[in-house]
Amino acid sequence: MTPVHFSFSSAFMLGLMGLTFHRTHLLSALLCLEGMMLSLFIALSLWSPQLESTTYATAPMLLLAFSACEAGAGLALLVATTRTHGTDHLQNLNLLQC
Repeated sequence: MTPVHFSFSSAFMLGLMGLTFHRTHLLSALLCLEGMMLSLFIALSLWSPQLESTTYATAPMLLLAFSACEAGAGLALLVATTRTHGTDHLQNLNLLQC
């Protein structure tokens, strides 16, 4: 495993560990998801030139577009949750109640 691959896989794993272990606030969970998506974007951007194929060139841009949509939807949920519940703590949210 090259150092570049190791750094991107460790960045993804750090984001995943932050999502699973330190999820007290919704904002921190969204930041961990965004870090995971950005590490995937950079890894795909470096992977497509290594294959020397033009068919994989659109995959990083598609992933970046989905990541931007995910960030926008996450921030909208954060604002709606803060307005209705008064906080963004994930322990106070009960998905079974309206």
